[in-house]
Amino acid sequence: MAEDDITIYINGRSIQVAAGCSVAAALALDSAPAITRRSVSGMLRAPLCGMGICQECRVSIDGREYCLACQTICAAGMRIETAQAKA
Repeated sequence: MAEDDITIYINGRSIQVAAGCSVAAALALDSAPAITRRSVSGMLRAPLCGMGICQECRVSIDGREYCLACQTICAAGMRIETAQAKA
């Protein structure tokens, strides 16, 4: 763990990430697939554009739904829930 690393929680599991890391990048670093949500037809989705346009990276953060993972910077103790947690 580097000096500037922080701990966040993805679907209840703790993960160490560098301060300033986006939630989308943290999801990519996690050992689980970076699935963020399900489409209306049930297809699995993941971050795509990296700039918030496609909105495929929507996750719940600290109980707030529909947060864009690619546009949100990780904060210590942040709790992220993806479609994996709801499956």
